[in-house]
Amino acid sequence: MAIDVASLVVETGNGLVQGIIDSGVRTWRGIPYAAPPVGGLRLRAPRPPGSWTGIRDARSFGAVPPQSKAPSLTGTRRRVAMDEDCLTLNVSAPLEPPDGLLPVLVYLYGGAFSSGSSAEPTYRGTNLVRDGGVIYVSLNYRIGALGFMDFRAYSTPGRPFDVNMGLRDQVAALEWVQQNIEGFGGDPHNVTLFGESAGGLAVTSLMCVPSARHLFHQAYAQSPAPSAAYSPGLHAAWAADLLEILGVPPADAAEALTTMPAAKLVNATRKLTTKIGPVKQPGSLSVSPVIDGGFLPRHPVDAFLAGESNPVPLVLGTMAREGALFAKISNILPSSVVRIEKMFAGTDPQARDRVVAAYPGYPSRQRSVDISGDLVFWYPSQMVAEGHSLVAPTWMYRYDYATPMMNLLGFGATHSFDVPVMFGDTGTRTARALTLLGGAGEIKALSRRYQGSLLSLAWHSHPGSDWPAYDGLHRHTRIFDKLDRIVSDPFPERRLAWSGYRGYI
Repeated sequence: MAIDVASLVVETGNGLVQGIIDSGVRTWRGIPYAAPPVGGLRLRAPRPPGSWTGIRDARSFGAVPPQSKAPSLTGTRRRVAMDEDCLTLNVSAPLEPPDGLLPVLVYLYGGAFSSGSSAEPTYRGTNLVRDGGVIYVSLNYRIGALGFMDFRAYSTPGRPFDVNMGLRDQVAALEWVQQNIEGFGGDPHNVTLFGESAGGLAVTSLMCVPSARHLFHQAYAQSPAPSAAYSPGLHAAWAADLLEILGVPPADAAEALTTMPAAKLVNATRKLTTKIGPVKQPGSLSVSPVIDGGFLPRHPVDAFLAGESNPVPLVLGTMAREGALFAKISNILPSSVVRIEKMFAGTDPQARDRVVAAYPGYPSRQRSVDISGDLVFWYPSQMVAEGHSLVAPTWMYRYDYATPMMNLLGFGATHSFDVPVMFGDTGTRTARALTLLGGAGEIKALSRRYQGSLLSLAWHSHPGSDWPAYDGLHRHTRIFDKLDRIVSDPFPERRLAWSGYRGYI
């Protein structure tokens, strides 16, 4: 089929952009949705992007946000550039321009708010566009100290600082979508926001941000950690710790934070997260949303339980063994007995006995891993579903499928292994390695069902007619596995044991 080259040139509110055809879809990359957050705009809320004359080349990804190591752009040694000037987004559309406007999917990447970018191969979304007939948008947002720390205590009249920059970036990108997506064939009145891990946490957080209302119309949160938003007091202590690591006196903080190389902030933040999560306050995430009383008025979990969340259809769920990945490759989660005991001692000592009693075999390694995953992902998601189901349609799932190789490696259905399944990316080298002992056909079939639930949400505002909504009485939960099934209230004893526990707030 011959493609009209003119269909690759689109007018945005800031100028013309020209994309390319890649993997059977039309794609525009590296479009700025905000001004570069550099110089005086570092640690400030995003500003509108500038305009340009002529046609802007939109064939290459924009720079990834500063982080410890720039992610690979392809499967080779070539890497995408890394720079503070990173607030860009990408749009993909079906090869043939549609007759009418199509649903829009907007993706927020994970990475503990410390790593990740929209340039990663899995996030390109071509299968979603081809199979689902949708418009797909991915975006970069600020991470680490530049996006998710609170330095307002060190503001001066000449160098003020804002807060929740990463979340504000996401709102700015959603505003850009509202203003421009129709030119790419997308329906600005049908936007589905989805994300995984930190991206899932961003989804649930944005559902409690007043300025994000009316910017998206459905939401899908994979493995969110809704409790990982904290008070200004806790964040102020972490900011002070970071300055200590940097060797910067408080009196010099405004100047230093504005002018020091981004790499220095990245390295100091890595040291901070190594100190806080595993050692000082196990179970917390020092690089995270701030409950600032304005942009994010109250803790998202409290907002959901009070029925104050954005009343849009919501699908959310977790993996069967969220904590297993972290126990093997990271110490972010409190997956050891020592860290679990310290966490309870520092948050809610009275909850300790009833919680561990719900995990027979504790303090075994496996039960400790289960506690850590349920603490950070599963139980907070239960609270979100319970509250949101009172104001809007809500669906809950648990992802149980693991290939024989995943089980042999001791992962099971663990954190992030569902991402390529959602994107239909089941033919990669990693996917082939994980199916060496079998499961290739099963995971492809599961991908069609899992991805299909997202596409159904985008097209019909529900994830499928065979998936009953969640409510506080029946707690219907879809189990994604070799054969999907609906269960009522999985792990009721664990849910009741965690009831009332809030961790660090």
